[in-house]
Amino acid sequence: MLRTWRQRITITDIFIWLIGLAIAALVIWGTIATLQQGKYPGSVWLDLTIKGLALGGVYALIAMGYTMVYGILKMINFAHSEVFMSGPFTAVFVAIGLSKSGFLNKQPVISLALILLVSAGVSTLIAILLERICYRPLRNAPRLVPLITAIGASFFLQYVFRGFYGSGTYGYPDIKALDHSWTVGGIQIYATQVVVIIGAIVMMLILFGIVQWTKIGKAMRAVSEDKEASELMGINVDRIIVFTFGLGGASAGAAGILYTLLYPVVTFYMGFFPGIKAFTAAVLGGIGNVPGAFLGSLILGLLESVGPNLFLTGLGIPSPSQLKDAIAFIVLVLILIFRPTGILGERISKDKA
Repeated sequence: MLRTWRQRITITDIFIWLIGLAIAALVIWGTIATLQQGKYPGSVWLDLTIKGLALGGVYALIAMGYTMVYGILKMINFAHSEVFMSGPFTAVFVAIGLSKSGFLNKQPVISLALILLVSAGVSTLIAILLERICYRPLRNAPRLVPLITAIGASFFLQYVFRGFYGSGTYGYPDIKALDHSWTVGGIQIYATQVVVIIGAIVMMLILFGIVQWTKIGKAMRAVSEDKEASELMGINVDRIIVFTFGLGGASAGAAGILYTLLYPVVTFYMGFFPGIKAFTAAVLGGIGNVPGAFLGSLILGLLESVGPNLFLTGLGIPSPSQLKDAIAFIVLVLILIFRPTGILGERISKDKA
């Protein structure tokens, strides 16, 4: 037993585990030190938790695109961050036009629905074009080829939208119907946070219902399990793959509008950090697992919101919130070290890996 263990474990494995254990020890030490200081009252932690849940809901909708495409094609669509960007970056002009006409504040529900449809429609179109032009010709190529193609497509889309809309930033107009808040138990809850959390939950339930309980959802799961057998059973694999990309694109476009309710500024590179974090959330929950993507996103959103103050304040770092983006990358490193399959991921054989 000990001899087998020695043969499997290399010096590199030991070094990587030491790094992971060092990071974990710093997190535990910082958390204990922060709580002992008592610098933040309970209301601050609850406020950060609400913000984290709202942000996690947005990440969940973006992560659905990563996890569904991986489940079908076993590839990481790194251009999905630009699919996410394309929707709200286009819909901002609709929002500005509605605001100038006065319709946005007269009919906020209809206006939001229209902006959401435009964003989801554009993102769906971009996702389908990506599949048809970039990925379908490379379906039988080695895995590294579509991965490099996805990175190239990501840069291409960034600069295409920069050429169309310019390199500046655009702000979404304020919606008076959402410009208020409630104080509950000393905690200020904003209307935008409530809309984002409820909207994300409803959209996730719709997506989960499509995948689990519809005929095309069953076909998606069948194609994910075995493409050849699915074709023999009469399933049109190409159509299922296109539908998967389209569904992921619609989810990303909807997430883009929810994201702009939290951060109402858009630009051509706005998809990079949310895309990376959503990918991290998908890996954290278990890439290819739909409930895992939702769970991982909520955990990552909470870690990003609560984590900097909880982990870093006790270590004496003066502005811990500025390091919130580093939380996602640290989580990704720890997951890849200690549990590469993610929280809800299943162990797979070497044939499937």
